[in-house]
Amino acid sequence: MDGGGGCYGPVVTSPQAIRVAVEVLPHAEDLALPAYESAGAAGLDLLAAVEEVLVLAAGARALVPTGLKIAVPAGFEAQVRPRSGLALKHGISCPNSPGTIDSDYRGELKVILINFGSEPFRVERGLRIAQIVFAPIVQAVWAPTAALEATDRGEGGFGSTGTR
Repeated sequence: MDGGGGCYGPVVTSPQAIRVAVEVLPHAEDLALPAYESAGAAGLDLLAAVEEVLVLAAGARALVPTGLKIAVPAGFEAQVRPRSGLALKHGISCPNSPGTIDSDYRGELKVILINFGSEPFRVERGLRIAQIVFAPIVQAVWAPTAALEATDRGEGGFGSTGTR
């Protein structure tokens, strides 16, 4: 890599950068690796590794391959999120957003897309379909107790804090 970007995207020099091993499967060898599309981007764009055009009817959902396997480092997760432009312009989203990829998963990354729009949507090879964000995780240890500490909010739930 020459450090100038290319198919690997810009070189990340942030002290928070992590190294993520990536395996490119045969059906994605001609596609670029996910890349940050701007200097301040939090997510890398995932590309559709479909063999032929996939038409996603209004209201339909599909599992779209990326042709990538990754090894998320221990202590991190990868989150798959919708792309805002596809959501605004076409109603395309990820119904389980954010989808979590655990550090011990080694299968192909696939993205669940749903068409909330009113028109069919064409998923073509190489289309940027979602983004992936890496984030540190903290695992919880349960601390059983007879009663929880009281708060001003108490058990007030959905809508209990108002809208203004």
